[in-house]
Amino acid sequence: MRQKELRIGLVCYGGVSLAVYMHGVTKELWKALQASCAFGSGDDEPGGSIAVYLDLLRALEAKHGVRLRVLTDIVAGASAGGINSVFLAQAIHSGQSLEPLTELWLETADVDVLLDPDARPGSRAAKFWATPLVNYLLHRPGNAVSETVAPETRAEVREKLSRLIRSRWFEPPFSGIGFSRLLCRAVTAMAQAPAQAPLLPAGHPLDLFVTATDFTGHLETLRLHSPALVLESEHRLTFSFRAAVGGKATFGAIPELVMAARASASFPGAFPALRVDEIDQLVEEESLSWPDRDGFLRRTMPEHARRAEIDRVSLIDGSVLVNAPFADAMAVLRDRPATREIDRRIVYIDPTPDRTGGARRKDDKAPGFFSVIFGALSAIPREQPIRDNLEAIERKSRDMANLRQIIEALRPEIEETVDRLFGRTFFLDHPNAKRLAAWRARAQQAAFEQAGYAYHGYAQSKFRGIVATIAGLVLEAAPEMALPSAAPIKEQLTTYLAAHIWDHENGLRDARSPAMIAFFRLHDLAFRIRRLRLLARRVTQEGTEDEDTTELDRDNARTAIYHALSLYLAQESLAALGEAFPSLARNVFTDPGALIAHVARQRDLVRIDAEVDELLAQAMAAMPSPLRRRMLFTYLGFPFYDAVTLPLLRSESLTEFDPVRVDRISPDDCHAIPHPTDEPLLRGCEFYNFGAFFSRSYRENDYLWGRLHGAERMIDLIASTLEPDRTMAGADLQASKRAAFLAILDEEADRLVADPGLIPRLRKAVLESPA
Repeated sequence: MRQKELRIGLVCYGGVSLAVYMHGVTKELWKALQASCAFGSGDDEPGGSIAVYLDLLRALEAKHGVRLRVLTDIVAGASAGGINSVFLAQAIHSGQSLEPLTELWLETADVDVLLDPDARPGSRAAKFWATPLVNYLLHRPGNAVSETVAPETRAEVREKLSRLIRSRWFEPPFSGIGFSRLLCRAVTAMAQAPAQAPLLPAGHPLDLFVTATDFTGHLETLRLHSPALVLESEHRLTFSFRAAVGGKATFGAIPELVMAARASASFPGAFPALRVDEIDQLVEEESLSWPDRDGFLRRTMPEHARRAEIDRVSLIDGSVLVNAPFADAMAVLRDRPATREIDRRIVYIDPTPDRTGGARRKDDKAPGFFSVIFGALSAIPREQPIRDNLEAIERKSRDMANLRQIIEALRPEIEETVDRLFGRTFFLDHPNAKRLAAWRARAQQAAFEQAGYAYHGYAQSKFRGIVATIAGLVLEAAPEMALPSAAPIKEQLTTYLAAHIWDHENGLRDARSPAMIAFFRLHDLAFRIRRLRLLARRVTQEGTEDEDTTELDRDNARTAIYHALSLYLAQESLAALGEAFPSLARNVFTDPGALIAHVARQRDLVRIDAEVDELLAQAMAAMPSPLRRRMLFTYLGFPFYDAVTLPLLRSESLTEFDPVRVDRISPDDCHAIPHPTDEPLLRGCEFYNFGAFFSRSYRENDYLWGRLHGAERMIDLIASTLEPDRTMAGADLQASKRAAFLAILDEEADRLVADPGLIPRLRKAVLESPA
């Protein structure tokens, strides 16, 4: 059975009250993850939509020969999407329920609850002079309420709008500390409810990124040609959390999670800016534990900490500058452990892809005063940064495609070279660990010597990649050095190695240099990872033509390769370098030798090489001859491939040969349930995306559609992991979607009662949709 993982990096946009829809989507992702865990563990049969995903996974195994695991190990969010990201990550890491977040959105995401008590009109006489203006705005012909609000909710919306408009002016109407209390209540409820097992394998890292905007900013140094140094104000700020499942008990302390969610969703003008004293007040009120307060704040705001200005920092909505944090999600893709074939996706949730742009393009009139202000803050999407990130992913995918084509072109010549190098006995002997190590060293030396004048460029690429990687880890481990980049560290390490190890300008020219060989043997982790990645791809996707090789043979080979790969990947992170590394990093300019020696000792790559040789030798001994031949050709031929491709691609981080694929979840992508095109699907789009804050029925509508669309797209994503020649039949796909829709409607029937006709209407639409 072919084993595969669908790994999802989730990006949640900002969207004000459309966060209720996004919560519905993330809830279905959470349920799909639960189904995947149940599929792997064989626990009791679940109910609801979880059972539908479980049946789909079983069908993939029974009918298509793929045993799929679904997991989410990267979550990034901005603004209201930041709230959903925080709660989803906590649920994944801890196994806690997302139900408290559902209650938060449905019960408390209402203007009457969010209004600051000091901002409420004390009586109907409050701002008596504004009453005629309010009545005119809310009842004049063609007003927004009459035009866009369903008749049954107009009275409720008008009443709440009246209170909002008559609240205090020129100050945020919503309560900051009140918002923090609501978030704290939901996180605490999650912790107190019964929990299941975590939704990631033990030891697997989970990364969370939540964007905020530093209103006053801090100065960052930029290096130019002229002048050499300039200072620029930086306002982007990201709350980042990382924890390995099975490690620390909580993903983050409750005050830290609340602070990230509150800061990210502090919509300008609606909520006051967040300052640290608000979270301190919350900690005191709720008697919360926050043992690493100072460490968390230093890590999150290092520049402010260095200047002792943390108490003066004001944080506002994360979507002001970064509405779609793709870059953070992409940055951590490299250090994921792997034990099987990976299908990596970046999935982003966009509840309104065109926002109000379609209506505006049809309007010949220039936008008015308030339209410009509200549109700039809430309705105009940050399209260009999103497009920039997607284009960067596409460029990387093109690089990967080029790499595959180059390797395909090189293969015949390299395999002939390996064959000549080892002779006929090479394929007759069963490899053992000792022979494999000797063959590997011989092939690598031959590749160096046969590369000719191109060898020096290849050696330089390897050397500079190693130094750059170590320098980056030093910069990460010692933020208190306040360096603008890793460039000074790279220069220091290069100077030290040239003076104490070898002259790298000349020493790297000699393919037989003992110093060069020893340095690469101790430090070239990236080479080892690239080699096993190529080997995994060769076995998985390029070896199905052998009739004598079964899928079980290939799966056993993949298992051994990914096990070996995980041993190397575990050495990439900063944590792998031990507790002593930060201290050595701080002294890199005075004692770089100690740091380099520590990295070599801590990683101990020579020991891991021996373990990998043993793993691969045992796996090869059990293989049919054609598969063993292919593995040996690729494994021993890798130095020849690498000598050509590494300098050409100029990227030490390009270790994947398959593209990172991007999938979107939005109402525009979901068509399984018919909906009248002349009726609004999401009610949160009204009032510049604040609409769902005015009506419980609006929130219920958007939440339910979020769940339905989440189910439709999760089924699409799971099915898309199959190879093009093994796709699911359309009828089977549609049957799974219909079953999921009906399960969701049954689950929510008792909770969503604000509009009694909502679930019956949708149930009818599901049953009448084409099978």
